[in-house]
Amino acid sequence: MVGKSLGKLFTLCDWIAKLAYINLLWFLFMAAGLFIFGFMPATAALFAIVRKWLMKETDIPIWKTFYTVYKDEFRKSNILGLILAAWGALIYADFQFLLSTEGVIRLAMTTTLLLIACSHFIILILIFPVYVHYNLTIIGYLKYSLLLGLLNFHIVLLILAGLSAAVFLLLYFPGLIPIFAAVSISCILMSGGSYCIIRVQKRQNKQQLYNTSSRKKYLIV
Repeated sequence: MVGKSLGKLFTLCDWIAKLAYINLLWFLFMAAGLFIFGFMPATAALFAIVRKWLMKETDIPIWKTFYTVYKDEFRKSNILGLILAAWGALIYADFQFLLSTEGVIRLAMTTTLLLIACSHFIILILIFPVYVHYNLTIIGYLKYSLLLGLLNFHIVLLILAGLSAAVFLLLYFPGLIPIFAAVSISCILMSGGSYCIIRVQKRQNKQQLYNTSSRKKYLIV
């Protein structure tokens, strides 16, 4: 009984150390890219490791995996990050412009801009889970993240609830921020994103089975 308890305690301490270690790596690699150019590849590497953990690959070499993903995805992830940042800046500039307008034009433009802003926000929520799960073009990542969010909008809302709870906890215990902030947020986003991806894949598989069955029936007739 004591042995089992000590084993569970050791496993818990091991996971706490892993989470703190990968959070530290995220910060150091982000700083190595002068923060601006280090954020996207470091975050992609963080999500790649969290994805492997969720897939039960818990014995992967953390440093080697992190460094490899960071190096390989440095250029591509930064291009994606610049596009997302420019898109967000454009939305902000448009909202500022709307403050100087009035009447029907302002109402119509505000509605359109809110839809665009909502689309941008959905992409931000799911972009990293999609990025580490698929090998797509830059536009492909944006399109699939948006489609995935629209097909699983209720899951996106649950992800937001989880993020809110995590942020509240981190603010309540600020000492945890430098140790667990990035990895805790990535775990929530990756868990929700993976669930969305699995749901869509199951739906696609069912559709393929239905189409195959329909073709067989047609051939028999």
